[in-house]
Amino acid sequence: MRTTLDVDTKLLNDVLELTGEKSKSKAVSKALKQYLRSQRIAELRAMAGKIQIDDVEEEQEEADRRREQVLDELRGS
Repeated sequence: MRTTLDVDTKLLNDVLELTGEKSKSKAVSKALKQYLRSQRIAELRAMAGKIQIDDVEEEQEEADRRREQVLDELRGS
């Protein structure tokens, strides 16, 4: 999507340098993605201790094994 923005020249040059991108568009996109990622991480950290997360790894592995067994039976193995 094409958008016209007024961006501080020094700020844009710093973003270009830090991202290593040659294109201003790619540099700005990369910076925006990193900003969103850091905000989402901060939101997750803020939730620490406020929600309970159950570890279902063993149950998932068992379900995967059962699925493979059924698929093997269907294949005639």
